Amino acid sequence: MPWIMGRMTSTAQFIEAHRESDDAALAAALVKHAGQLALRMREEGLTTDYKTSVSDVVTEADRAAEAFVAEALAALRADDGVVGEEGAARDSATGRTWVIDPVDGTYNFSQGSDYFCSAIALTDAADTERVRLGAVHRPATDTTWLATQGVLTVNGERAEGLTGASISEKALATYLHPTYMREDAVRDVWLRAVRDAATIRMWGAGSIDLATVAAGQIGGWLQHTVADWDWLPGKALVEAAGGVARKVDAGGVTWCVAGNAQIVQDITTRLVGHEYFRRRPRPRT
Repeated sequence: MPWIMGRMTSTAQFIEAHRESDDAALAAALVKHAGQLALRMREEGLTTDYKTSVSDVVTEADRAAEAFVAEALAALRADDGVVGEEGAARDSATGRTWVIDPVDGTYNFSQGSDYFCSAIALTDAADTERVRLGAVHRPATDTTWLATQGVLTVNGERAEGLTGASISEKALATYLHPTYMREDAVRDVWLRAVRDAATIRMWGAGSIDLATVAAGQIGGWLQHTVADWDWLPGKALVEAAGGVARKVDAGGVTWCVAGNAQIVQDITTRLVGHEYFRRRPRPRT
């Protein structure tokens, strides 16, 4: 296919252009290039394969975007580890690991939606929750969020920090797969956590959701059993914005929760089921 030769040439050019780039500049460039590659491939036509269900899909663009990132990192950060959603893997000799999500929101992507992104995080190989930096690029809006050294930027401009608000004052982005709606323990704690939000939204691309939280456009985020590549890039963004990103065990699963400190505390309290839930909830108007 013509795009295969084009990708090979583009990857070589990318590597040469970023020989001297620091980690932050490299991360931002990687996600932008990977995301735009996926978008171009979709415009040319894609085939879609299924993993575990009709909504758990993978496309050749996912694989090509991850192959590009893995190849670039092999040339530019050869001793660092790599973990990718589509199978890229390399052990770390430096104590650092790059966690890659070539296309987050693949179902959206496969259906022609613009709500998808490419994401990457640089983590401590011994403790992946210690995120050194994170980057997310949304091709449809040409927006890149980057968190490094405790600073969040959006397209290179420093973002304002998160302000305080309660869950009842802000929207909550979340996701619960229909199969888990049949699991009483999971469904019940999820309902406890979300029912007092000002409103809830399910968009299906966690890294964009978390970037939107970090930018202060929605209040918080909640999802369970989240893979590192869906969590760590956005976690870095939220923390760089002055927010909180933590894991909470409830209902037999582990939930990832992010937002400003108050909203995260609100959600955490509801997840673990304190006395609050034995009071009759007030009707919403």
